[in-house]
Amino acid sequence: MRGSRRGTDGIWIAVLGLGEAGSIYAQDLAARGLKVTATDPAVEAVPLGVVPAGSISEAVAGAGLVLSLVGGRAAEHVLREALPAMEPGALFADLNTSGPDQKRRLAEQAARRNVLFADVAVLAPVPRSRIDSPLLISGTGADALASLFGGWGIPATTAGIEAGAAAGLKLLRSVFMKGLAAVILESVTAAEAAGAKEWMIGQIAGELGPSGPALVARMLEGTGLHAVRREAEMLDARAFLESLGTPHPVTDAAIAWLQSLAHMDQGRVADSPS
Repeated sequence: MRGSRRGTDGIWIAVLGLGEAGSIYAQDLAARGLKVTATDPAVEAVPLGVVPAGSISEAVAGAGLVLSLVGGRAAEHVLREALPAMEPGALFADLNTSGPDQKRRLAEQAARRNVLFADVAVLAPVPRSRIDSPLLISGTGADALASLFGGWGIPATTAGIEAGAAAGLKLLRSVFMKGLAAVILESVTAAEAAGAKEWMIGQIAGELGPSGPALVARMLEGTGLHAVRREAEMLDARAFLESLGTPHPVTDAAIAWLQSLAHMDQGRVADSPS
């Protein structure tokens, strides 16, 4: 990975997207003494210590590392806008949740520009662990990115040079985590109707070990709060399971719950799942 035109005393990092996760990464990287620039057309202010950029091309020009945290739907558009302004040998890291096929498409586009590509799976909610969230990385830039992150104290492991490998493993993890959340939600909802909500929460938390109470609380709160995003993630997970030829009844049920919660959050009555 070649150096940046912006200076010789350290790599410049461009963060694309200043939503919840992007803002945290930009802020925490800058707080660790790294040079960070960021841009997001929907956000005017940047975190403390971060240099604002007026556009994607301005942000990535000369950056040795670009972190994309724009959401899966915008990921390809943002990559296409960034690549012409990036130097050959620079590293583009896609931290957005999407299926393996999309990650492979992005990697192919990066390769045509001689840009290293890293498919990065974030394995914990960023607001909880912030920049210390564990990461799984695959792609041509996996080793280089893991080395950089390791030097900055960010936990990261590699999953090979094939883009999409990390994304697929994250989706398999989502089948379990979101399926568990759906089971907890269904149990607690029924227990509340039976007047036994707190008893049920205690039973579930006890089975999950020392961190059980906090985990149950996060799932009960976060499942409804982030239902739209998690539904999209689980739709990707189901598509991945279908590509593997494996059954997915639990995933189907989790999607139905999330769809119902998303509709309720939007002030509409959800149809009963078919």
